[in-house]
Amino acid sequence: MPQLHWLTREADLAAHARVPLRTLREEPALSHGAPAPDSAPDAGLLVQGDNLQALRALLPFHAGRVRCIYIDPPYNTGSAFAHYDDGLEHATWLALMAPRLRLLREFLTEDGSIWVSIDDREGHYLKVLMDEIFGRRNFIANLTWQKRYSRENNAAIGDVHEHILVYSPDPELFKKSRNRIQADAKISRAYQNPNDDPRGPWQSISFTGAGLRANMEYPIEGPDGTIHRPPSGRHWAMLEPEYHRLRANGRIWFGRNGSGVPRVIRYLSEVEGLVPWSWWPHEEVGHTGEAKQEVNTLFGADSFDTPKPERLLQRILHIATNPGDLVLDSFLGSGTTAAVAHKMGRRWIGIEMGDHARTHCALRLRRVIDGEGGGISPAVGWQGGGAFRFCTLGPAVYDADGRIDPAVRYADLAAHVWLAETRTPLPSSDAPPGPVLGHHGGRAIALLYNGILKDRSPQGGNVLTHDVLKLLREAAPSGPLTVYGAACRLSAPALKARDVTFRQTPFDLPGRP
Repeated sequence: MPQLHWLTREADLAAHARVPLRTLREEPALSHGAPAPDSAPDAGLLVQGDNLQALRALLPFHAGRVRCIYIDPPYNTGSAFAHYDDGLEHATWLALMAPRLRLLREFLTEDGSIWVSIDDREGHYLKVLMDEIFGRRNFIANLTWQKRYSRENNAAIGDVHEHILVYSPDPELFKKSRNRIQADAKISRAYQNPNDDPRGPWQSISFTGAGLRANMEYPIEGPDGTIHRPPSGRHWAMLEPEYHRLRANGRIWFGRNGSGVPRVIRYLSEVEGLVPWSWWPHEEVGHTGEAKQEVNTLFGADSFDTPKPERLLQRILHIATNPGDLVLDSFLGSGTTAAVAHKMGRRWIGIEMGDHARTHCALRLRRVIDGEGGGISPAVGWQGGGAFRFCTLGPAVYDADGRIDPAVRYADLAAHVWLAETRTPLPSSDAPPGPVLGHHGGRAIALLYNGILKDRSPQGGNVLTHDVLKLLREAAPSGPLTVYGAACRLSAPALKARDVTFRQTPFDLPGRP
């Protein structure tokens, strides 16, 4: 498979593994709303910070749980963006994208998908990079979005489109689970009701198929007595008993005067939806002018240079997700993805590094929760509600010498330990009340840390002793047991006899410098 090569390629592709593990800290003053009693804790989560470090911090909690990722990274166009360095040298741009894409891949469900907006300057390089990271066979489509409708007469050739590259860990699962789009007004106009059918508008479709099939070439007598046979080289579309069933139900059309060739009636109410195309015109999903108007209404003139219209994100999230699914955008920008996901009843995580995470993204989401009526709000009947948490990056789990920072909470380290052992997030976002985190693949996993056993002495409760093991076995009485702790007082033969594997913190934890 072709690969991109640049000066720092190997280091950049491995950079995600060197990202320091950090914790998240909520700022309640910037959080907003009242979550429903049965909603997930992270129904809405806005994180301010470098997105590479933020993704690393979120991975222990959300690995394999995100149904849709949408990102709109800087395009490397040389433009002077207020919120991104969008004039990066080509190799530096690839170094920016490679580790972030490697981490993003770990968040997706098997039937999930990632959608990346890009233009022609880096689009083809991004395609090759994503082929390598996500797998060439996992490529779904290169969508073409018509971002503008007015002509640019000063250009050699007017720039009227952008690309959206789509990948999935399992294209077949994605195909089975993705949603179709609704028929638009242009298609709906093809359905009429000339005979006042109480079943509503309909259109007639062909009743023939290509090829010769002897059992599907029977004669059909029309209402006026005309005998119809399939055209040369074709056959009727179904067997004769099925034809008679449809005709008895008024589903065969012979034209207004009853002398036409038979055709099948299909009602508009039966149209399940359309398979999405790779061409997305501005009439269907909006354009840059519409997007600018949306954000200018929220933030004032010239607030963002290249926002995306809410209708574009609505189309993506409709295809890729269902209500309650988790959506992630690690280049949140003006907050469009989070706003649309919230209005559509999806859970969401948005990451932004600049101050506008506070001044723009948080403000926009507050207004959405309070019932903001712009964008897609009228189309989806949005009237407000829900909540989001605003978090920043907290301290690193490890200090410069590789020791665990004493400020790190038990819940944070528990999530990290569980991900290291299972490659899955903790079943619950809340750490268990005791040292046994749970069972995975027939093995129990326990963490002795930070006084979980109520012993606050320097090493109290963090050392595996015979008495501590007895307590652990009360929660995991049989089977293999993996214990993370500061030290172990049991001999190797004693551990083996009790089916216990001991891992020393912090030395046996991944991500340690």
